[in-house]
Amino acid sequence: MAEAADFQGTSASPARRWLRRTGALLAGAPLLAGLLQLPAAMPADAAGQESPQAAPGTGSVSVAVDSLSPSAPTEGDTVTVTGTVTNNGKQPVTDAHVDLRVGPSLDTRSAIDSLAKKSDDVQGPTGEAVGGKYSEKFSKLTPGVAEPFNISVPADELDLGRDGVYQLAVALSGETAAQPWDQVLGVQRTFLPWQPEEVGTKTKTTFLWPLVSDVHMTAETGSNEQQTPVFNNDDLAEEISPGGRLDQMVSLGKGLDITWVIDPDLLASVDAMTRNYEVRGEDGATTPGRSQAVAKQWLSELQQAVAGKEVVALPFGDPDLASLAHNGTAVTGSLSHLKEATDAVDNTVQTVLHVKPSKDFAWPVDGAVDPSIMKVATSAGADKVIARSDSLQDDLSYTPSAARPIGGGTTAVVADSRMSTAFQGNLTKASASTLAVQRFLAQSLTLGLQTGKQRSVVVAPQRMPSVSQAQAMAEALGALQGGNWSESQDLAAAAKAKPDPSANRKVPPADAYPRSLRKQELQRDAFEQMASTQDKLDNFKVILTDESRVVTPFGRAMNREMSTSWRGRGDAALGYRNDVESYLDGLIDGVKLIKKSETKLSGRSATIPVTVQNNLVQGVEHLELRLTSNNPTRLKIGGDAYEEQQVTVNGGHSQSVKFTTSANANGRAEVVAQLYTEDGQKYGAPVTFDVKVTEVTPTVMLVIGGGVLLLVLAGFRMYTQRKRAAAREAAEDATAEADDDVDSPVGAPQNPQAPGDRLKEESDAGSRADAQQPSDPAPDTAAESADPSGTGERVDR
Repeated sequence: MAEAADFQGTSASPARRWLRRTGALLAGAPLLAGLLQLPAAMPADAAGQESPQAAPGTGSVSVAVDSLSPSAPTEGDTVTVTGTVTNNGKQPVTDAHVDLRVGPSLDTRSAIDSLAKKSDDVQGPTGEAVGGKYSEKFSKLTPGVAEPFNISVPADELDLGRDGVYQLAVALSGETAAQPWDQVLGVQRTFLPWQPEEVGTKTKTTFLWPLVSDVHMTAETGSNEQQTPVFNNDDLAEEISPGGRLDQMVSLGKGLDITWVIDPDLLASVDAMTRNYEVRGEDGATTPGRSQAVAKQWLSELQQAVAGKEVVALPFGDPDLASLAHNGTAVTGSLSHLKEATDAVDNTVQTVLHVKPSKDFAWPVDGAVDPSIMKVATSAGADKVIARSDSLQDDLSYTPSAARPIGGGTTAVVADSRMSTAFQGNLTKASASTLAVQRFLAQSLTLGLQTGKQRSVVVAPQRMPSVSQAQAMAEALGALQGGNWSESQDLAAAAKAKPDPSANRKVPPADAYPRSLRKQELQRDAFEQMASTQDKLDNFKVILTDESRVVTPFGRAMNREMSTSWRGRGDAALGYRNDVESYLDGLIDGVKLIKKSETKLSGRSATIPVTVQNNLVQGVEHLELRLTSNNPTRLKIGGDAYEEQQVTVNGGHSQSVKFTTSANANGRAEVVAQLYTEDGQKYGAPVTFDVKVTEVTPTVMLVIGGGVLLLVLAGFRMYTQRKRAAAREAAEDATAEADDDVDSPVGAPQNPQAPGDRLKEESDAGSRADAQQPSDPAPDTAAESADPSGTGERVDR
């Protein structure tokens, strides 16, 4: 990227300093010409030169600059540099001294990059030594021993010229037994921003402060009413504990003018920790979490920190937009997860932080964009995409403002890549942190001095800075906000700033997307597994009496499956997806059919029970149980090949559903029981069992029928015989009575029976009574009444 080589606008005081330095250089020109005529191989002291020669390579002595204060000095300040020097050679170094050396100003941002790459090269130019009393001496540097140094020098003694960035080198010079002359044995270069007076047009700087973490919560919840959440580990408790990464992000960000960029999943996870929660151990068992107080304290501090500040909310779980664009859009339903993640923002952020966040911004990984990423990023409602200048590049001699309209109502907010990546890498050592801070400030000042026009610059650092990186960011931002060339600005204002008409507005093609980033993406099979899990969830939720107990935790879990935090951790991402799906399978299997063994069916019809078991804590409904005969010619269910019945089962209970069957022939018939949802989708595994039909044979039926017929005929014969006997007796009695009437006088009383006759009559009556037993069939009285039977009466037909 080309940049301007000159700065526009120089104050009067810096101009005088520049003239003074130019005069000094001109006065030393004859001396320099004489030195160039000396033999190249002659040692420095032999030639009478006071400046030490540079040793080859990076030098035998390492120089570490642990602090530079103030980071951006002004007139009247005293610059203090501290650090250590360590002799890495095998020989002691004698007559050693540490000097501060001021090099020429660095007019371009690329010049700063070049110097940073060779900051410890002893063969490069180191500039003029301040010298005099502003030096620290060591009579001897023992191999392997680190010696501290502390040098303070008034800013005026540094003889700085015009406004800009200067090379500041800390050089260790000395002698060794093998090379007994004064020479530079080690050096560390850094940058000294020099802007002693406020500029008329300040750069407006937006610094994003991300609160993002890894995925911690699972889809699993307790069976109690509160649905106690389960965490994969207790790492989040460490991050929010005093001194932890997220604790430091909140503490450091509290006093800075920043834009908070927050993943709602982090808030939801910490909020869940304020109540009862479980932590899964390596053995799979869960134990109660014990960080409720820490979680409450962290949320309280965050609420105070964001009060009155700009808060930008990412979609829930911080979904990987690039992975979704490149590998997920071809899988049905993937984009719907992004929409759900965006819709979940308000209920989370406003509930926990009591502030209304902005949902207008999408942030792809490292700000790398292509047309498909832009399309996906805006599909859920965001109309501003945070890109980065190493992706959406400009061919200009200066850095334009961040806002770029790219068509379709979408604005690309292009963060500065140099400033955004300044705090990457290992900054645990004070020397590395100090160099990062100075380099950031140098890039900012050089950018501001490129033109006389005001510009808006956005800094989007890495998503999850470490503690040391966050501390360096806070130090640099504090110095920037206290400097004379920059002022703070919200992200929304940066997006609305007047765009530079010369800035690039063309989104790079797909083949320009970095291969290193593409290798880290979630692949298509990951999104296919998510789709499979969603299908299972959709089929499961329709039978629940309270689907929110399942839909909400699993919906949020699938948002987490798309998280940017899985980049470069494919195995961990797969393990999380498998756990989510496995837990859902277990819940689905909680509603199932109980297996049946072979059932025997005797006779032409019978009832077959099928049991549905519900091991869930809530009831299930809207289920249909279908029992199907695979051999309906032998066995019918409910008069047909199959029969369906509605099923409702309370939580923790079982229910038996009875089906009427009819047999047409002997033998085995295979029967299949299957649960279905109301929309006709199969639910769970079927249960298959055999029904053995043992129907009565026709021969036996004929024998039984013949026996019954003989009994009926025998009864009928007995009945007719008794009726005839009764008729004969009645006739005999009538004849005897007529004879008595002829023999007796009229009106005379009849003679009483003789005792013998009475006994004979009683004996005859007893004989007739013995002839009809209680077990005999009742008289057939069907013809006596044609009226219908009364209710509840049995009618034999």
